[in-house]
Amino acid sequence: MDNLQEENILEFSEISKYFPGVKALDNVSFTARSGEVLAFLGENGAGKSTLLKILNGDYQPDKGKYLINGVEKKFNSPQEAIEEGISVIYQERQILMELTVAENIFLGRMPVNNFGIINVKKANKMAAAIIKDFGLPINPTTKVKDLSIAFQQMVEIMKAYSRENLKVICFDEPTASLSDSEIDILFGIIRKLKKENKIIIYVSHRLKEIQQITDRVAIFKDGKYITTIKTGEVSEKEMIKMMVGRDLGDIFLNLDRNKEIGDVLLDVKDVSSEFVKECSFQLRKGEVLGFSGLVGAGRTELMRAVIGADKRKGGEISLEGKKIHNSSPKEAMKNGIVLVPEDRKMQGILSNLNVSGNINISLLDKNANKFGIIDSKKELQIAEKCIDEFHIKTPSPLKRIVELSGGNQQKCIVARGISTMPKVLILDEPTKGIDVGTKSEFYQMICAFAKQGLGIILISSELPEVLGLSDRIIVMRSRKIVGEINRETATEALVLSMSMID
Repeated sequence: MDNLQEENILEFSEISKYFPGVKALDNVSFTARSGEVLAFLGENGAGKSTLLKILNGDYQPDKGKYLINGVEKKFNSPQEAIEEGISVIYQERQILMELTVAENIFLGRMPVNNFGIINVKKANKMAAAIIKDFGLPINPTTKVKDLSIAFQQMVEIMKAYSRENLKVICFDEPTASLSDSEIDILFGIIRKLKKENKIIIYVSHRLKEIQQITDRVAIFKDGKYITTIKTGEVSEKEMIKMMVGRDLGDIFLNLDRNKEIGDVLLDVKDVSSEFVKECSFQLRKGEVLGFSGLVGAGRTELMRAVIGADKRKGGEISLEGKKIHNSSPKEAMKNGIVLVPEDRKMQGILSNLNVSGNINISLLDKNANKFGIIDSKKELQIAEKCIDEFHIKTPSPLKRIVELSGGNQQKCIVARGISTMPKVLILDEPTKGIDVGTKSEFYQMICAFAKQGLGIILISSELPEVLGLSDRIIVMRSRKIVGEINRETATEALVLSMSMID
């Protein structure tokens, strides 16, 4: 790729977008330039993803226009945007798992020989050159399904990079599933794209990352563009205040915690599966029990063994002193244990259903009459109650859940779990991809559940979250439990040392 490219300018002018009952974008105008990394920062529902989808041709603006180098553009599909040099790398991977790395990079553009037959050897050679340029340990002939999530994402980036006309590349929460070392690789690639004079838009809720990789920050609130600031010139607290319209202060100091932790509720003894080794822990009524550890430590896998999503090879589980088996998540739910999964898109929401359908999916038996017919009026009443109690931002229970922000989708999943009246609520990365304002709501919610007597298991990769919410912390390393720390003595350094040092 040629490093000496002319400057490109992307301009949004008075963009507005409406959905039923929601003004997603309100008269948004600002400019992005090549050779810089521009962050989009704002709470869930602030309009960031909607603006990307307008740029990408997924949505059409109801008002306003966007221009590239002074020329107005209108894309009716993502393919039209790609042809003009605009690529968006979403959280959900847009690749074909059964194809090789090279086939994904050149999908729809595979080189052919003089007879029109696909030249696989040439495609592999071209892909190898790009892979080398990126400095990645990937083979062009490897099937994408055999790569880690991080390297699958790199394939998507290389696919965009391979197009000679690439002008704008957008990253939507790109580090949500990446380890620290994988984030370093991604940042190296972003810096390379910056040097090659691309316009880079970086959407993230992680302020530390924004400080590391971006040049400027465009702040959004309630569908409105607020301002653009130079990275590093404004403190993180000030940026949060711009986003939410208030100073959150220390988000954990103001929580109404449960001070009356009860007897042992859940007792897990020597539980093993294909993925974890002889793990034992206890959870008490009204307690928030944090699970910490590096990526791959086995936290999620342990909980999957507890609820029966993975087959248990040994050990026993007792709830309120009574042994239970949990051969499946459904049986675990009947026994009073509910898991809110980490992967909201794949394992949480039912994308073809509306808000009411998602909340009520675990209550089909309760909502049906003796003939098995669902009482839709009862479902709507439950959904409306949950919308009110969990402050879910939606104009109607009948709105498709995929049209809600990530934070509101997460609230629907938690509402679904709570509506089954559980005794134990397992939250796996509950605030992943969620803005600071909505995080504050989730933290208050978790404390309220604990005060009601629920036992809460909190899995989080964010150490401040684990330290700020947990009454006790269980640390895992290499698929086993390696220690337990009380809230009073827990520090970031102690948790990290237990997570990393044998």
